[in-house]
Amino acid sequence: MAIRGTSTRCGLAALVLAPLLAAQGGPGPHAPPAPVPSDLLDQLVGVWDITGMAGPRPVHEHANVEWVLEHQFLMIHRKQIDGPDEAVLHIGFDETLKRFVQFRLDTNGARGAETPAYGLQKGDNKLEFTFDYPMSLFRETWTWDAKEKTWQVLSEKGPKNSKGAPTYSPVSTMTWRRLQGGRGGPRGPFPPPHPPSPQ
Repeated sequence: MAIRGTSTRCGLAALVLAPLLAAQGGPGPHAPPAPVPSDLLDQLVGVWDITGMAGPRPVHEHANVEWVLEHQFLMIHRKQIDGPDEAVLHIGFDETLKRFVQFRLDTNGARGAETPAYGLQKGDNKLEFTFDYPMSLFRETWTWDAKEKTWQVLSEKGPKNSKGAPTYSPVSTMTWRRLQGGRGGPRGPFPPPHPPSPQ
């Protein structure tokens, strides 16, 4: 009897939870959400040359950016020139909570990938993401310069559990200049890191 009662309770719980899980967009058959409508994220599509500073160290990268998974995520594939660092970012939009979500996978391993970033658009030209890592806060501010057709990306680190708004310190500053593609257009292959040698 105990087993039968447990089975009945489990069955009732499944009937109650199934619609709730479907409403949250979990696994299973449901209508796909509409494509992410973001004119600002569209400005990231293409192939980019990235230069800047990470602390005292100069950084040079290339990035490929395109919409993937039925226009649900903007995929950003960054690779360091003359170095091993590489990262793949996916940026989507949570329609329920009305905020952007960024997932980052990189060559530093899975530890950092456990923490997504949540972001909001500030005005017409700025996105601000915050990673709430176990040991510190990390903020990225992406600013689109429509006149120069460039992105400025500022990364900052802040303390955990500070009273009031945390005070952030700069970690890196990057300038993105488009090499190929355009707003909402297709991406291209990574350009070679150096010009080909003369034949």
